[in-house]
Amino acid sequence: MGQMLVFAATLAISTALMAWQVPLAQSTADESVEASREALEAAESTAAIELDGVVLFPVRGTTSFPAETRALAIHKRLEAIARDAGVRPEALRLVEGDASTDIMAGDRFLMSVFDADARMEGLERQVVAAAHSGRIRVAIEQYRRDRSPESLMKGAVAAGIATVVLVLSIWLVLRAFRRAERGLEARFKARVHALTIKSFEVIHAERVWGTLTSGLKTLRALAVLVLLFVYVEFSFAFFPWTRPVAAKLGAWVVDPVVTLGQGVVSYLPNLVFLAILFIVIRYVLKVMRLFFFGVERGTVTISGFDAEWAQPTYKIARLFVAGFGLVVAYPYIPGSESPAFKGLSLFLGILVSLGSSSALSNIIAGYSLTYRRAFKVGDRVKIDDVIGDVVEVRLQVTHLRTVKNEEVIVPNSKILNSDVVNFSSLARTRGLILHTTVGIGYETPWRQVEEMLRHAADRTEGLLKDPAPYVLQKSLGDFAVVYELNAYCNNAQEGLRLYSAMHRNILDVFNEYGVQIMTPAYEGDPEKPKVVPKEQWHTAPAASPDKTDSQRRA
Repeated sequence: MGQMLVFAATLAISTALMAWQVPLAQSTADESVEASREALEAAESTAAIELDGVVLFPVRGTTSFPAETRALAIHKRLEAIARDAGVRPEALRLVEGDASTDIMAGDRFLMSVFDADARMEGLERQVVAAAHSGRIRVAIEQYRRDRSPESLMKGAVAAGIATVVLVLSIWLVLRAFRRAERGLEARFKARVHALTIKSFEVIHAERVWGTLTSGLKTLRALAVLVLLFVYVEFSFAFFPWTRPVAAKLGAWVVDPVVTLGQGVVSYLPNLVFLAILFIVIRYVLKVMRLFFFGVERGTVTISGFDAEWAQPTYKIARLFVAGFGLVVAYPYIPGSESPAFKGLSLFLGILVSLGSSSALSNIIAGYSLTYRRAFKVGDRVKIDDVIGDVVEVRLQVTHLRTVKNEEVIVPNSKILNSDVVNFSSLARTRGLILHTTVGIGYETPWRQVEEMLRHAADRTEGLLKDPAPYVLQKSLGDFAVVYELNAYCNNAQEGLRLYSAMHRNILDVFNEYGVQIMTPAYEGDPEKPKVVPKEQWHTAPAASPDKTDSQRRA
């Protein structure tokens, strides 16, 4: 029984080890195959041997000696031999070895041709070495010929002639465009009119003419750039040092244009979709604008929806429609899948989220104020300690004009978190109550005092007769009774003027009836009541009531 248990345990362990070794062997085999593939690709890579920008032939590399490194070393030796006038091109010779054929320039080693190089060409090693040697000989002769005094002189003369032709061509182009601009101005400027729709001027005539002249200047600049390009490419081709630049100049200019054109063609279906989406979103916004404009004017009515909500609601709806259009269009935007585009979008999103927190809170507060109907433009309000008329309600701030003609700009987020007193909202329908208090001694009958206060309110122009003014007895103080006069007005902006007029009339009425208004510092009754006799009401420099305003000013 014990032997059977030992045998079973041994069998289980062996099976587990085999199951673990099979994936390990498979993984090792996969890594070996990958490494072999990389080594094969490295061995099959080639690099071109160049001299003065002219490709002579390719060479292969190995894993320990890549093709680019080998080509660079051969290029340096080849250029050094080409510069050395003591080495004649005829001195190139082939030296056979066991594994390679060496190309020598006299006693100087240039390069070796291996069997791998020959297999790449499908020829014998000696044949490939001889072909390479002949190509190198021609390149060295051309290298020296291009740097000879005669060749450089011819290049300099040709470049000088090209410079003269360039200057003359640019002069002719500028003169031709100048004459074309004068002719265009003489013939067509007077005929260019502003584009108008009924009485609304859409585009000014000066802007139309400016667009035409700008297009002409753009064509002139393009013509000059084309002449410069042709001149540079032509002149650089005469000198060996700049010839590689001349050979690649066309590719530098044409390749981006071709790439751009191919990109446009490949993205043409997406561009068509974006154009259609843009047109659809644009007309949806137009229909929404007409609808909310009708709500604002009252031609379209919605139950429970105020007309003053139309514009802010339209702005919110426009934002949602534009956002929806952007979400739909995003996958079709050229380059939207590139890491650079995604990184830029993420960067801009972070900037917006970090820098616009207060702005967003003010915007949200502005819309909240609109739908709360706390106030509207023209209302007189009190926000914290500021009293003024609302002159403009914007997304982030509200502009108030105080009674001293001062403009106060209050952030909407502050208004949302503050108590707002609106003096105008009920003044138009129920009337705004102006109130003031006076302290009168106990010896004066309260009925007389209340009637005098009502007389003062009746004399004040601007206060409403209906509802009628009323008087409250606020308190029975230590030395006087405090009365409060309450009177209605329907114009909150006239509040300060009405308060002043009401105070003047209270003084006049109490003086007329010889009733003294008590002061807070009352200590005892004076010998005579502190009132102003009527005959002294207009003591100089006060004007007589029967004089006109012009006589008072005079």
